[in-house]
Amino acid sequence: MDPRHEAHGVEAIEVTVSLLGRITAVIDGHELRLTGRHAQALLAVLALRPRLRSREAVATDLWPDADAGCTASLRQALWLLRGALNGVGVDPDRVIEADQESIGLRPTVRLDVDAHRFERLVRCGPAQPEEAIRLYRGDLAEGLGHECFAADRERLSDAYEDALALAAGARLTGGDLDGARCAAEELIARDSLREEGHEILIRIYGTIGSRSQVLRQFRRLAATLEREIGVEPLPETIAAYRHALDQTVERSRRRAASDVFAPLMPLAAYPT
Repeated sequence: MDPRHEAHGVEAIEVTVSLLGRITAVIDGHELRLTGRHAQALLAVLALRPRLRSREAVATDLWPDADAGCTASLRQALWLLRGALNGVGVDPDRVIEADQESIGLRPTVRLDVDAHRFERLVRCGPAQPEEAIRLYRGDLAEGLGHECFAADRERLSDAYEDALALAAGARLTGGDLDGARCAAEELIARDSLREEGHEILIRIYGTIGSRSQVLRQFRRLAATLEREIGVEPLPETIAAYRHALDQTVERSRRRAASDVFAPLMPLAAYPT
């Protein structure tokens, strides 16, 4: 037996926590039903930082403006979380390590957190953007307004946008123009300053669109950059824009030439 199991008197237990979008948890195959935002917030904090910490530190993270009331909120949240574990037939002491001074998850818990897996898919090479995009069901701890999640939420949101940019580029290279366009449009919808999203759309319009579409997308980007941060598009974006314009002009010339010579073709050449 693992010596950690003997030290704590509990057996290892599987805990899977989903924090991207709606918070859910599965304990040894049983879905945990959490009632109340306090319990959800406590579970999220413990999943993100499972090591043993002082109760005061955890309570202050979750309720920094509550002063003395934050410890009461923590006691309520812990009571609700323990009740949810009991509700699925799991001894809370197998999951939570808590005493009068500290609280955390047991070292024996085999913890799987979707936010951690997602970040590894994007940040640890080689990046796997398609898997990361499928995993990202929403922003971290969506619906919880606790300030302690803000930094992690912003970091993971940035990582999701990076995944969208990588996926859009890879899809375009692979000839999946519709997929590339969807990823680029979602990227721009989340952050209009993500220039690579605009560049992908410009390249797509150069391949299958019209000169006016290329021009509108470039002007939209230039106006956004000027308005928000007072800069011009990057040289590589300008190069992509000029190439896209050339593509549309060349396509128009080929179409015009085809129209001119079409009447001269023998009748036998036309499909019946």
